[in-house]
Amino acid sequence: MVPSSSPSASPVSVIRSDVDHELSGFSAAHRAQVLEIGEELAPAMDALEAMLSGGKRLRPTFCYWGWRGAGGAADDERVVRAAASLEFLQACALVHDDVIDNSDTRRGMPATHKRLAKLHADHGWSGDSEDFGMGAAILIGDLCLVWSDEMYQASGFPAEVLRDGRPPFDAMRTEVMAGQYLDTLEQVRGTATREAALRVMRYKSAKYTVERPLHLGAALAGRHEELAGVYTAYGIPLGIAFQLRDDVLGVFGDPSTTGKPAGDDLREGKRTLVVAETLARVGAADAERFRSLLGAPDLSVESVGWMRSLIEESGALMVCEKMIGEYADEAVRALESPELDADAREPLRRLVVAATSRSH
Repeated sequence: MVPSSSPSASPVSVIRSDVDHELSGFSAAHRAQVLEIGEELAPAMDALEAMLSGGKRLRPTFCYWGWRGAGGAADDERVVRAAASLEFLQACALVHDDVIDNSDTRRGMPATHKRLAKLHADHGWSGDSEDFGMGAAILIGDLCLVWSDEMYQASGFPAEVLRDGRPPFDAMRTEVMAGQYLDTLEQVRGTATREAALRVMRYKSAKYTVERPLHLGAALAGRHEELAGVYTAYGIPLGIAFQLRDDVLGVFGDPSTTGKPAGDDLREGKRTLVVAETLARVGAADAERFRSLLGAPDLSVESVGWMRSLIEESGALMVCEKMIGEYADEAVRALESPELDADAREPLRRLVVAATSRSH
């Protein structure tokens, strides 16, 4: 299978079905390998495949259009496989992130560790179900990380091309882990400053979701040196805008479309830019109450409503929406570079809209 070249296709749909096809084939072959070890591993593989089946496929999409922007051919199956490998890295990050946050759901379904805790409880096994679920989920996340590397190496590119792609591929993995640690650290330090929130967004989201996948695509096409600066100028502001939109949805999103309970980020105590901007704008009494409620797992609907109102009335929501627009505009301006292949310019512009205007 090769990506569709239809000019009317969305930048994501151009590659999505082919990425899904590559992931399904890889997963099926490796499922058989794992089940040879023991049939009792089937529920773990089911959980892995459930996590892998969802998602927006943004990282493979940016990798593909990074390749196209560097003059790569539209119908090269090798870049699809290399791009698809990033979905295993994303699955690893999400499974581990849900364990760290002890999230109940992901995309409207039970989080991986909750799913496996239920397996333990349903069978009446000894020990604590929650502990089993978290331990098993960590192992599944680790397996996804291993398979990401394996799928990249098996993409079909010559060894020298794969070598050229390793710096952004490896940097992406290092940066997302560092960003996740910084995010975890901010939850316990409770500083909730703009600077801290932006640093987490830069490494956990902007570089990981947009910049490094673009760099990987350019490197595989042999043009990393010429395009790295262009893709950074586009990818960092877009990635921050994307994460900021996600943070707004984490507070104000509709559960029927986000797949998460209303105000879930407030219950988890995430020190997002939305939170930082709110605390910077309210009086001491409101700030103290807001901080005392932030991260309370039993946060009531009424308390969520009060916190939402404070975010809006303080002007923090308006400021964040303005920042999303400004970062998006900055990303679009970067696409004016003459180094960029013209065929990729409009799809990359449309990806700015898709990443920042979404409602889920």
